[in-house]
Amino acid sequence: MTPVSAAPAIDLSTCDREPIHMPGSIQPHGFLLTLSDNLEVLQASANLGDWTGCGLREALGRPLAEVVGEAAALVLAPELAAPLGQRPYYVGTITTGNGRHFDALAHKWDGVTVLECEPVDRAGAADFRQLYSLIGDFLLKVNEAASIEALAERACHHVRSVTGFGRVLVYKFDGDGHGHVMAEAKQDDYASYMGQHFPASDIPAQARRMYKQSRIRLIQDANYHPAPLVPALNPVTGKPNDLSFATLRSVSPVHLQYMRNMHTMASMSVSLMVKGELWGLISCHNEDAKAVGFEKRTACEQLSEILALCIESREDAADLQFRLDVRRTMVSTLAGLTQGSDFIENLSNVFPELLRFARATGVAVVVDERILTFGDTPEQDDIQDLVDWLTQHDHGDVFHTDNLSSSYPLGGRIIRNASGLLAVPISRIHKHYLLWFRPEYVRTIEWAGNPHDKLVQAAAAGVTLNLSPRTSFAAWRETIHGTSLPWHPGEIELTLEFRTALLGLALERAEQMAALAGELTRSNKELEAFSYSVSHDLRAPLRHIVGFADLLIESSGSEDAQMRQRFLKNIKEAARLAGKLVDDLLSFSQMGRAALRPTTVDMNDLVAACVDKLSTETRGRNIEWDVADLPKVQADPTFLHLAMFNLLSNAVKFTGQRDPAVIRVTAEDHPQETVFHVADNGAGFNMDYVHKLFGVFQRLHRMEDFQGTGIGLANVRRIVERHNGRVWANSTLGESATFSFALPKPNTNTNTNT
Repeated sequence: MTPVSAAPAIDLSTCDREPIHMPGSIQPHGFLLTLSDNLEVLQASANLGDWTGCGLREALGRPLAEVVGEAAALVLAPELAAPLGQRPYYVGTITTGNGRHFDALAHKWDGVTVLECEPVDRAGAADFRQLYSLIGDFLLKVNEAASIEALAERACHHVRSVTGFGRVLVYKFDGDGHGHVMAEAKQDDYASYMGQHFPASDIPAQARRMYKQSRIRLIQDANYHPAPLVPALNPVTGKPNDLSFATLRSVSPVHLQYMRNMHTMASMSVSLMVKGELWGLISCHNEDAKAVGFEKRTACEQLSEILALCIESREDAADLQFRLDVRRTMVSTLAGLTQGSDFIENLSNVFPELLRFARATGVAVVVDERILTFGDTPEQDDIQDLVDWLTQHDHGDVFHTDNLSSSYPLGGRIIRNASGLLAVPISRIHKHYLLWFRPEYVRTIEWAGNPHDKLVQAAAAGVTLNLSPRTSFAAWRETIHGTSLPWHPGEIELTLEFRTALLGLALERAEQMAALAGELTRSNKELEAFSYSVSHDLRAPLRHIVGFADLLIESSGSEDAQMRQRFLKNIKEAARLAGKLVDDLLSFSQMGRAALRPTTVDMNDLVAACVDKLSTETRGRNIEWDVADLPKVQADPTFLHLAMFNLLSNAVKFTGQRDPAVIRVTAEDHPQETVFHVADNGAGFNMDYVHKLFGVFQRLHRMEDFQGTGIGLANVRRIVERHNGRVWANSTLGESATFSFALPKPNTNTNTNT
């Protein structure tokens, strides 16, 4: 094919939105027909006559036999009559009426049967013996490879020996989508990309989706002229053909220019899918145009699937060992926390174990204004500022980052020993945090070309400038500052478990202190309710954990992975519910002891913050928020935020069956107090049992219908009463509910309990 002397101007501004699955054309090293169920030709590629001698006018609307010949049609008819899937299937080798031989592939997609024919020199069927020798030899050597990198290198050599490509790479995608070359096999005169990185922008999002759908793609000649489909629209759908799975599918002009810039005239990419995600690619390059037969491509595709399974197995084994090691450290640490009566002092006694648990270089425990540190940590003032920021921004049960300065405004001054942070709140009310720090990890990445110069201007002076893919792939080194080693997913998950265990220990200490101080009558009733919860609410998820764990042990020899996954999911959900109960119990316990710090609170801002926090729970739901103009009040902002959040969360939960759900927040100004109402059009409740509504663990609905721990409204009552206010509710069962609370004005009550 004639080389292209000058690449056409390409606008990359819409590259990531290009509909590459609907190119409207094919690569011309074969021809394509779309067929109806009765094998009538609906569409044909414009190069049909070049290959078969049958022109487009003679082909369209005609039976297949009149296009490819009677003999070829006899071979294809029974195969095309069988059920076809979405992936191309070898249906035979045919000889057309003009005496040329083709391997025929077919698949069913987009309402038509897609028939693709690639020229071959032989008249007989494809020889798939190459598949067995390649796979057999690779399997024999799998156990000899000590690492994933060694496995990938063997795969590179096998693929290159079968296909003859000048260079074969295996690269893995990182968390940001960048590709890292981990293995390579090449001719001596080819440039090496071993160890280099390719920026994520080299493969746009829609191309990655295509790699997940269609596992192998061949481009025989980057200088090809595409052959359009005629007619351009699919007669069945009335739209351009979806060629997602077509072997001959034409590719983006942007990618072809990218190949030419890379001095690659032929390429083949094979997807490495691990657990349903695109883990990486086997990428093959050749400096000259190159054909690769279907049987060889099939062999490479099979090898990639085996390599992906090996990668998954080894990564799972490494991940399991890592989690076991972290769990051992966690168990040892928790054992040390039960030795004395001072919980904070106990934490400081296990600082070395805490460092090993998170593979950190510094750890700090913050309890209000008291800060205990161990190892290499920021100064105490810097830690206090960091905790203030964490408190102001709700990060959930755990916050982690390997680039703290990118999200924390003052992070730049603690980069040296705190580029990475793992933070766990021990209390929902107070500034009680456990913090792990990781230092800056300065490293150098070698890129295949400057990733920050992806686009270059390519036009002469005085001509409208267009953008084209980057032209340089020379090694370019970048030094990365301000980041730490990343946190392992297992560390994050086990940190959540560790937090739950800490809350359990803290709750136990709180109960002991309550017993020593002697609770009043109401406190005793609350403890009785807690005992009931332990015997009922908490026992239920624990029974689920034990039961499904037994089932998991019994199924250890079973091949049914889906069943085991279901058992593990049920165990995890039960453990989450138990942890939520413990969290809520601790929050309720703290509510009665924490000192109030009244200040002026803008209720409009407070309600807006609560609604924003609920956005993750309400995503996808049709909720109408009707919030009136609310007055300012004197109250503790943290406590009042928790009370209002509980009321709004309650309204969201009990309007789950309404479309739309309507939630109103209003206020009334009275001489002695300010009254707030939260109304909804939800399930409501029976007013005969309203006296139970604000009690601990009191539910007026079945837990199966509305999930909850029964502590939220009890927290609301305790918070309002701590402010010397009052709380009440009204409802019409099945129609609506209104929860109200009143806060005294500052000049009417000077006895607020602090």
